[in-house]
Amino acid sequence: MFCNQCEQTAKGTGCTVSGVCGKNEDIQSLQESLVYSLKGIAAYAYHARELGYKDEQVDAFMHEALFKTLTNVDFSLNSHVGLVLKSGEMNLRAMEILDKANTETFGVPEPTVVKSGTVKGPGILVTGHDLGDLYELLKQTEGTGINIYTHGEMLPTLAYPKLKAFSHLKGNYGGAWQKQKTEFDEFGGPILATTNCVLIPKDSYRDRLYTTGITAIDDVKHLSDRKDFSEIIEHAKRIGDIPESQGKDLMTGFHQNVILELAPKIVEAVKAGKIKHFFVIGGCDGAKAGRNYFTELAKLVPDDCIILTVGCGKYRFNDLDFGEIDGIPRLLDMGQCNNAFSAIEVAKALAEAFECGVNDLPLSIALSWFEQKAVAILFSMLHLGIKNIRLGPTPPAFVTPNVFKILQDNYNLMLTGDPAEDMKAMLAGQ
Repeated sequence: MFCNQCEQTAKGTGCTVSGVCGKNEDIQSLQESLVYSLKGIAAYAYHARELGYKDEQVDAFMHEALFKTLTNVDFSLNSHVGLVLKSGEMNLRAMEILDKANTETFGVPEPTVVKSGTVKGPGILVTGHDLGDLYELLKQTEGTGINIYTHGEMLPTLAYPKLKAFSHLKGNYGGAWQKQKTEFDEFGGPILATTNCVLIPKDSYRDRLYTTGITAIDDVKHLSDRKDFSEIIEHAKRIGDIPESQGKDLMTGFHQNVILELAPKIVEAVKAGKIKHFFVIGGCDGAKAGRNYFTELAKLVPDDCIILTVGCGKYRFNDLDFGEIDGIPRLLDMGQCNNAFSAIEVAKALAEAFECGVNDLPLSIALSWFEQKAVAILFSMLHLGIKNIRLGPTPPAFVTPNVFKILQDNYNLMLTGDPAEDMKAMLAGQ
């Protein structure tokens, strides 16, 4: 490939597939950021489309943005920054249409106490994000004596009325995706992986793992017909009873509609001095050292403050008892990573209630960064002009120092640091 930027062939010059060579690493960084954001947007748009919902503007942007990454199209730094921020706008639209698809299909989530662990009987564990696949499996296992359990980001599905109406949807087993190899091994029954966040399995449970939809692993059974889960159902029957286990009860289901219904009570509690600050602590979790920061930060949140959480990052602290403030739970689990849309809508509604901007609210945000959807969500927040976000434990490797400085200068984007020092700064409005 020939690079028009440096007039050399790609080989040996540091060029990427986009044709932007290492002589302009900031453009390359922004293009990579854009591509990662597009992957996140695609995930949300895909799930919505599976339920029959789509957005023409999102689809058109995907074409525009990918076209921008071609050789000799655009070498303008400002133009790329603008397009990256536009990807945040389009991601908001994608999350909104997915929220509409999920709530109109399965009902609006409601606060729900979820049992964790397993009970006596055959069982199937469902991981991933796809609500439609879970619903099909629930329908096909009804009356069979097989219990269904959620794992990872499937936990919030237990709050959707149409899903939790199935009596054999027993609860949640395990935690975030990075614990799969231990938890899947110990579960004992078959596992259905519906979308991303699936690890290459250990041999000890490889024959019990099934994939469907876009997810696939070599030497693992793939169920291409998502309306026919008979093979995994028969496997569960052959295995029979799985090991019983018991964990702590978990709360989920604080969709934006639920919290907005509480808005007058929340506003009253803030004005009365009973609620002093709001914290958004969540995101996409991982196994890398330093992620205990989010656990420690949550533990440091004062008793007169509320925590909003989304994504699998919540598994760092959602088994802790944070109590209540005037009947309002101090930990509000808003759902999967796509429900970051709900957290944003709640912040906007609170700003409207207090007649101020989002950045003027007593609100602090700490995001656990790991993969593409988290990138898209970050850009959505920046598109809205939200400042003082802490991101960690390390910055995205594809963001150059110059690009990070642009984000710092315009949005005061910060890396997470010492939890105690960060907490002091957050409570001081920094």
